[in-house]
Amino acid sequence: MNILILGAGQVGSSAAYDLSRSEANEVTVVDFDGDRLRELQDRLDIRTVQGHAAHPQVLTQAGGGDADIVIALTDSDEVNMLACQVAYTLFRTPTKIARIRSIEYTSTTRLFSPKAIPVDDIISPEQLVTEYIEQLIHYPGALQVLNFADGKVRLAGVVAHRGGLLVGQELRQLRRHIPHTDARVAAIYRRRADGNRDSILPEGDTVLRENDIVFFIAARKDIRVMMSELRKLEHPIRRVIIAGGGNIGYQLAKRLENTNQVKLLERDKVRARYIAERLSKTIVLPADATDEELLAEENIENTDVFCAVTNAEEANILSSLLAKRMGAKKVIALVNRPSYTDLVERQNIDIAVSPQQITLGALLTKVRRGDVVQVHSLRQGSAEALETIAHGTPETSAVVGRAIEDIKLPPGATIAALVRDGDVIMAHHDEEIQPEDHVIVFLTETDEKYIRAVEKLFQPSATLL
Repeated sequence: MNILILGAGQVGSSAAYDLSRSEANEVTVVDFDGDRLRELQDRLDIRTVQGHAAHPQVLTQAGGGDADIVIALTDSDEVNMLACQVAYTLFRTPTKIARIRSIEYTSTTRLFSPKAIPVDDIISPEQLVTEYIEQLIHYPGALQVLNFADGKVRLAGVVAHRGGLLVGQELRQLRRHIPHTDARVAAIYRRRADGNRDSILPEGDTVLRENDIVFFIAARKDIRVMMSELRKLEHPIRRVIIAGGGNIGYQLAKRLENTNQVKLLERDKVRARYIAERLSKTIVLPADATDEELLAEENIENTDVFCAVTNAEEANILSSLLAKRMGAKKVIALVNRPSYTDLVERQNIDIAVSPQQITLGALLTKVRRGDVVQVHSLRQGSAEALETIAHGTPETSAVVGRAIEDIKLPPGATIAALVRDGDVIMAHHDEEIQPEDHVIVFLTETDEKYIRAVEKLFQPSATLL
């Protein structure tokens, strides 16, 4: 595909890196900043054009007339929308994707259509990150909780702790422990002496160890039951302090204030007043989250979760470390640079959230081949989970009508679950895939050739060789 990416910021650069890995893609990146473009061109096999992302001449120079997909990821909602309009008007570009942050735009869906603003798919990083953090708060103890099949199935990542019923035992004991609950361990990451982790393909005789990171698939109602097998369940989260009153902090408070005791710290007094007028139960304080005296006054030691989501990642890291030192039970920090996430999680920050990885997963959903419904990028891009739909017949499909054990998956790929007619089915080896099944695949190897191999498996052809 010819892919035109507008904006070479952190999201645009991540998208360029991922999409240019395939030799089948020709990627061009447009940005005002020449230094950013030179840095990208030094690292990636891509074409770059310096200029305004919505100017017709710049888009023409960037090959807009031949683009299959335009992905507008600049920092400006208005530039992204206008760029899609120009691409549609001048080139009739088939697929136009725009990053739009403002809820004032995204909440008015009739704005976006071929007869209005021709944006085919909207990506809202703030909304994605808010939903991501909300799931972490609803499932205390989880590192990640991701939805598939409209929320019917969830993938959760959990650190195995002493006290978990399955810790120290073989995975085959899981069915004996919870006979009325069906769940599937998709991957295990085990720490080495140097602090890094190896991926272990789970088998029935695999013995689960303390401190293993375990990713498992289960129906939504069974997530907590499965978590209890891996660690002692934590008490539900009651008290939450949110540092930062930007779009993410405001939306997160709005989502949580009816179920949790929420306080929000925003150093800008005008913004704090604006938020306070629009939230009904949240206590909004015009204050700096790195003020130690203030945190003590707000009883930080009794806080279940301290969540730092300001626009400055250094402030997020510092305030989270301070809150943790002063007694907050769990701290979550928004960290823009994916390379920082592992580093800060080793420094007493429980969970580092990378907006780039979350946004990239949503973007990949739009550009993958085959009928891919959902993509989640995991572990800073080193793993991936995707939901795809099986089409065709046994004569035209490499998966339909075949037992899972007979499907030739690439290395590191596991079929974890199926959703059929609304029912969740764990992917046992003898389960046959039927037409229109939603299939959740976990990949511990994100080499481009393995991803393409999975996509090809689920693409029906006229005949199978």
